[in-house]
Amino acid sequence: MMKKTIRLSLAIIAIGISACAQIPPDRDVLPQQDLVRVQLAANIKLARDGWPAAQWWTRFGDAQLDQLIDRALKQGPSLQVAAARVASARAALAVDRAEGGNSVDFKAATNRQRYSANGLFPPPIGGSYYTESTLQMIVSHDFDWWGKRRASIAASLGELNASQAEYAQAEQTLAAAIAQGYFSLQGDWARLANLQQMRDAQGALLADQSKRVAHGLASSDEERNADAALSALNKQYAALDGQIGREREALRALLGADNTALADLMPRALPTVDAALPASLGIELLARRPDLQAARAHVEASLSRIEVAQAAFYPDINLTGFFGSDALSFDKLLNASSRTLFIGPTLTLPLFNSTRLQAGLGVARSQRNELIADYNQSVFEAVREVAQAGISLQGLQQEMQAQGAATQTATATLRSTQARFRQGLADNSGVLGAQMTVFQQHGQDLQLQAQALLADVALTKALGGGYRAEPASTLTTAQQSK
Repeated sequence: MMKKTIRLSLAIIAIGISACAQIPPDRDVLPQQDLVRVQLAANIKLARDGWPAAQWWTRFGDAQLDQLIDRALKQGPSLQVAAARVASARAALAVDRAEGGNSVDFKAATNRQRYSANGLFPPPIGGSYYTESTLQMIVSHDFDWWGKRRASIAASLGELNASQAEYAQAEQTLAAAIAQGYFSLQGDWARLANLQQMRDAQGALLADQSKRVAHGLASSDEERNADAALSALNKQYAALDGQIGREREALRALLGADNTALADLMPRALPTVDAALPASLGIELLARRPDLQAARAHVEASLSRIEVAQAAFYPDINLTGFFGSDALSFDKLLNASSRTLFIGPTLTLPLFNSTRLQAGLGVARSQRNELIADYNQSVFEAVREVAQAGISLQGLQQEMQAQGAATQTATATLRSTQARFRQGLADNSGVLGAQMTVFQQHGQDLQLQAQALLADVALTKALGGGYRAEPASTLTTAQQSK
């Protein structure tokens, strides 16, 4: 009898599987961009080669910058959203892991009911009131024959990995924004100090012109031109001072701090740029960029969701049982004769919902293609960012070299004019004019130096900002076709 029952059950299962909805073939698989072949143009070169360090900002040797970034990474408001997403993904993973497998529930119930005298139960039960009490321990086991629960857990794990990589991306974005805001502020402070020196020199030049006009040695037009130049410098000073105020507020907003947070921030000399660019990118860029890691994790999660959708095409076979006690009289509830027992399999066959199942699988496959397209676009964007940042920094370094030569020439001219002044071969206005030229060139130096620092930070961020994940190859076509 047992053998006949087993054979009958297997036959039913086989018939059920053959009667289930058929999984349509996946013919529209979007190929994934291969990072192994990703390279920069040969003409993009910097002085050094290499990837950024984990705490790349410490190489500038500025304790103020280190403190600002450390503070932002601990309490920055922009990280709170990313942290909440990580917590949500972790909770979803916990839910998926808790579902399925073995489950044990306890049920206790009591009710008072009148049975119909003309119903299923004849008198004396029929037509009488009885209080029925039930105690049950319900046990069930999900065999997960087709890996639906495992695939669901894998999808949740992929989303958790993606959210963690997105948190790392948020950290790198915040650190880069803090560094760029800080260097912009320091650069403008340096330019403001240089402008003040220019104002002082221009004021002295105006006073010299006024004396020359008073003694009939110069025309009033020269005095008016000097006065107009001083007014233009005052206007530049006011505009730059207002810009500094806005930059302080932007930096404070990134920190999520009150109005006293940056009160002790002091001007510092701008550091020199010593940027590095790897000789090649390739698959290493995937490990270095948290946004690419996040995009890849989203793709892997979508592949697992396709497995979940495919498992829905197969029969669901579970085992359920319960034991307990049931009695129409509460005082007999715990008697041995009141015990109940049930155990048996349950079989669910998806026979008439193929349209719904195929639509759900189509949605999962479409979402996979969408995420692969996003990943491919992210790869091209990552390479573009690295290339553009490298080219910008390379161009700025060339500009700084040319500007340095111009500053040296202006400085040499000032020294020559001062020497001739001491010999009585030049007047004071000539010396002041040469000083103004040096200040102007120095202002250009400071502006280019600040721009180079901003480009250096942009290149560091484009290279992943010191992030390093485990090396991973691109997804195979077999994986994509799921």
